[in-house]
Amino acid sequence: MSSELIVIGGGLAGTEAAWQAAEAGIDVLLYEMRPQKTTPAHRTGNLAELVCSNSLGSALPDRAPGLLKNELRRLNSLLLRAAEVASVPAGAALAVDRDKFAAEVLSALEQHPRIRIIREEMPRVPDRPVIIASGPLTSLSLADDIARLIGQEYLYFYDALAPIVSLDSVNMEIAFRASRYGRGEEEAGDYINCPMNKEEYERFVDAVLSADATPLNNFEAEDPHFFEGCLPIEQIAARGRDSLAYGPMRPVGLRDPRTGRRPYAVVQLRQDNIAGTLYNLVGFQTNIRWGDQKNVLRLIPGLENAEFVRMGQMHRNTFINSPTLLHPTMQFRQREDVFFAGQITGVEGYVGNIGTGLLAGINAVRYLRHQPMMTLPPSTMMGALAHYVTHADPREFQPMKANFGVMPPLDNAPHGKRDRAAAYAARALTDLESCLSTDASALAVTHSQ
Repeated sequence: MSSELIVIGGGLAGTEAAWQAAEAGIDVLLYEMRPQKTTPAHRTGNLAELVCSNSLGSALPDRAPGLLKNELRRLNSLLLRAAEVASVPAGAALAVDRDKFAAEVLSALEQHPRIRIIREEMPRVPDRPVIIASGPLTSLSLADDIARLIGQEYLYFYDALAPIVSLDSVNMEIAFRASRYGRGEEEAGDYINCPMNKEEYERFVDAVLSADATPLNNFEAEDPHFFEGCLPIEQIAARGRDSLAYGPMRPVGLRDPRTGRRPYAVVQLRQDNIAGTLYNLVGFQTNIRWGDQKNVLRLIPGLENAEFVRMGQMHRNTFINSPTLLHPTMQFRQREDVFFAGQITGVEGYVGNIGTGLLAGINAVRYLRHQPMMTLPPSTMMGALAHYVTHADPREFQPMKANFGVMPPLDNAPHGKRDRAAAYAARALTDLESCLSTDASALAVTHSQ
């Protein structure tokens, strides 16, 4: 049996998987087709490039993303450490400078004696131990071969990117700095807010609904599936005139310093790089044509003269029907030397994808060493996500982000929402420690240097 592991895909899941396996003493060949072959969503050839947003979600320990980060920290995640090194102000969230984050990951992998990075496409599933972490924009040749392997069709839906603006083009006589409810390290707040009154909001919604969208050219455009957690603003607006005001433009926890009152709606901008020169529009994924898009977004007070360094756009997002194909160890049921990780499994969110890569990396090592697979307790956030994507109804399967709803109910659950969240988090970390303390091979992987 080969003692070498192939990892396909240099995104978040693939790089974490490669690192975990190499740290455990396995030689890894990491294939990444960029920059030789690019995708509609990526703008660089960087490993671990963040595409949709620069935020890894809440860092609070009693929030689902925060709990997931604490579990990854306990399991020695490379990418979580890189994110903390590259962090930028974002209130209670962990957001990063994309380029610095990617550079931290690349440096760690390039310097690892057991990792070889191969900058070329892997067009087929090799007949050797492999982790497939090729992501939502898997190349067509590899996608065809995966379809041959799994023996069933892919599911498709569409994902969209939010625009990015330059800070010096934002009108700070209208926009103001503040975090919701005053959260954030800086007194001025970590977010820039563009407030709207009712008349401005109505005009903006009219423009969104009347704007032309870029047509979906792929064959699946006849029946597109959208992930609810990343809907384009035009899709949200089409559900009702107040949908945006109750969604990404909700004004709760903010006061317009010009009026002293809560705005009718607000567009938040979040820092996108360490230098603080670029900001992205939070929750403003869109597929509106670029010409119309500029006109629509410049109706936002404070962005009337905005310089857009990236326009919003939509791209295909591909994932397999994991409930029919995978064990909660990320292992393919029909071929035990194949593992899947990342968005292609139906786990959504940057940190969730890192977690699946970590789990696949650990279990690929176990396979190579003839050890039992590690199944994390479903009472942990990582275990709950892995359990969900491998046990959901295959007919209704949709990607899932970290949330307490996928975890087993609590015994004697507290009544308050925050108290329940804290109890979920405490149980998860206790059960993770119990799992690791009774599993010597897991400790050998996660503690290996």
